[in-house]
Amino acid sequence: MATDGSRPLWTIAIVPSAALAIVGAEAAGLHGMHYVFKPLTTLLILAMALRLSSAGPAGYRRLIVIGLLLSTLGDVFLMLPFDGFVFGLGSFLLAHIAYLVALRNRGGWWRVRWPLPAYAIVASLVFATLWPGLPDELKVPVIVYVIALAGMAAQAASVWREHRSAATCVAAVGGAFFVASDALLALDRFSAPIPMANVWVLTTYWIAQWCIACSVRSGARRP
Repeated sequence: MATDGSRPLWTIAIVPSAALAIVGAEAAGLHGMHYVFKPLTTLLILAMALRLSSAGPAGYRRLIVIGLLLSTLGDVFLMLPFDGFVFGLGSFLLAHIAYLVALRNRGGWWRVRWPLPAYAIVASLVFATLWPGLPDELKVPVIVYVIALAGMAAQAASVWREHRSAATCVAAVGGAFFVASDALLALDRFSAPIPMANVWVLTTYWIAQWCIACSVRSGARRP
């Protein structure tokens, strides 16, 4: 098993892969590059999660890896030429459930209360903006997804405040970036186009996944 010292080496591989995926998404005629590097970037993050040392709860790494595998599947559905949004949504919903259960292994359910209403307010504001532009058939699935995402991010923040360590802190940061990424994606798709949306959505998305993957590592408790 590798140590935490290998994380910079994985990051050196992840960053250019992510950049090539974003260029492929934005540049006309280079979409084939996006097809290759988008799933590859998430798989590199998954590989990093497998290689980092861990002294966390039993099953934590396994659930994070499952979440990253489901995320890779979601990546593929969202980039295919046909509209695979519903399948991508389902894949990421299951990924967030995997992350949520993993985080539960590090602390009680939302024992620190403030993150839950804080993320509920953020989710409600985003959803209220999206509602007029959402197709009727997507309203219930999106509601379910938003609840799962907000619950995961709130659980990450709660666990960090309950058990302060580098690992729980980086998971909380990952949850926040995931909310930002999905909010940008949804607003661009269902509300108003965002200039260079792929840059902002994918950058925040991979920061989120990188942080969540890094949370498997062992780390000293913070005061």
